[in-house]
Amino acid sequence: MTSGGKRKRAVANEAWRRIFDFIATTADQRDRTLERLDLSPGEVRALSSLAADEGKTMQTLATEWRCDASTATWLVDRLEKRGFAARRSAAEDRRVKLVSLTALGSRTKRRLRTELYTPPSELLRLDEAQLIALRDATAHLPTGSWPAPRAAAELQRVQRRLRSHRG
Repeated sequence: MTSGGKRKRAVANEAWRRIFDFIATTADQRDRTLERLDLSPGEVRALSSLAADEGKTMQTLATEWRCDASTATWLVDRLEKRGFAARRSAAEDRRVKLVSLTALGSRTKRRLRTELYTPPSELLRLDEAQLIALRDATAHLPTGSWPAPRAAAELQRVQRRLRSHRG
């Protein structure tokens, strides 16, 4: 690697460390949002991947969430019990079930996004020029759908919590 490449790598390492540390330092704000809405991280990611106007098959969800079909079913069951999602038969094949958000699920997803996208007070301490520079720099980073939950790990965490409450 050239010295210019090494310098770039060092700057990238420092930038990432600062971004990562900032996200970790401000986690309480996000955690309070999840507590207010009584959502687990897996449920948040599941809600984020669903829409009201487009159903997804359980297989598609399992693939997106990088889990097996039984874990995807478990997560969808949790969303259904809360009234956030519903299963319906696909028009072209009634054996295929499609999962989509209900009206309550859509409202919850909007509220969740609004709260999660509210900037932490620490960010608002920067002046406008710094915020513009940060916005412009991050505009070059890739975006896309939220990462798939580690649904199996989420299931194990919830099962441990349930066992600890029983015993």
